[in-house]
Amino acid sequence: MAFNFDQWVDRSHSDSVKWDKYRDRDIIPLWVADTDFPSPPAIIDALQRRVAHGVFGYGHPSPELIEVFTRRMLERYGWHILPEWLIFLPGLVCGLNLCVRAFTAEGEGSLAPSPIYPPFRKAAKFAGRPHLPVPLRLHDERWLLDFNAVAGQLNGSEKLLLLCNPQNPGGTVYRREELLQQHEFARRHDLIVCSDEIHCDLLLEPGCEHIPFATLNEDAAQRSITLMSPSKTFNIAGLGASMAVIPNAGLRQKLVRARNGIVPDVDVLALVAAQAAYQDGQEWLDALLVYLRANRNLVTERINAMPGLLLHPIEATYLAWIDCSQLATDNPHAFFERAGVGLSAGLDFGNRRFVRLNFGCRRELLAQALDRMMLATQALMPG
Repeated sequence: MAFNFDQWVDRSHSDSVKWDKYRDRDIIPLWVADTDFPSPPAIIDALQRRVAHGVFGYGHPSPELIEVFTRRMLERYGWHILPEWLIFLPGLVCGLNLCVRAFTAEGEGSLAPSPIYPPFRKAAKFAGRPHLPVPLRLHDERWLLDFNAVAGQLNGSEKLLLLCNPQNPGGTVYRREELLQQHEFARRHDLIVCSDEIHCDLLLEPGCEHIPFATLNEDAAQRSITLMSPSKTFNIAGLGASMAVIPNAGLRQKLVRARNGIVPDVDVLALVAAQAAYQDGQEWLDALLVYLRANRNLVTERINAMPGLLLHPIEATYLAWIDCSQLATDNPHAFFERAGVGLSAGLDFGNRRFVRLNFGCRRELLAQALDRMMLATQALMPG
């Protein structure tokens, strides 16, 4: 089946957070991480059939959804997941917040990479817990964690390590030896590990392989909570359905206790969408990845030709973490907004000298945005 990712879908009057931010302004929205592509036909068909049923009472994950998800994990990663390991959540962000609240007490802290997807940092703040950022450093143009930078700052009160693989916003897909280093740090300091792996299906660099943290060894499995979801991959973020995979029964019980009475169950349409995505969405996903690779290549070539900007290789996700430190402006986010391109502010991720660009859109719109960025950066050049 052929899929047309160049199709124009008008989202301007669809209650879209992404598009309503700049309503009635000539600013192209390339910020929050949802794509502009229609979801796979299989998902749309499954939802239409469920809507036609006409009754939307309380639901629960079907045995078919559990089976298709666990089979996918086994086939892709050799990861044998037992159904009782699964806790379904109405979104991945609430999983991050639940982990902080479940596995740290007052005065106990968490660690997370920096820069990082903003909810990682906010989860500790919302819970009133200490938080220690672990800097990401460039090694051979890949963003890797520098645990040595925080070794002298640990005081034993740290209980939780939050990880992100593939990394958002940097796009790194961690290799096995790099994941083993992360595990060794967690083991040495007796940290529970929450691993956000929501972008695991969006690998763009040939030869890259996603390795779930929990599959490294038995110790990694027993200290881990793995968060996954079809939402980014299949553009169903508005239908929140995420999975926490927790092999350790004690950790599962703690998360359930933290959730009780606060976090609702997943709604029935989100469950239908998730099952259809994993069951019948692979052909669409394969075509999407071809399209996103071409978008990535275009963004990389164009951004690195702009004065004052630098973009390192993107191994996964549809997000570009752009270094603006050589650009003659104190606020690159506001600078590009004035140029008619709405990006994510690097400050929200931990570095104000960067911006994040979402290239999960039709290529014509992406090229138009890149043209605007080129004109704006050239106008800053002397002479």
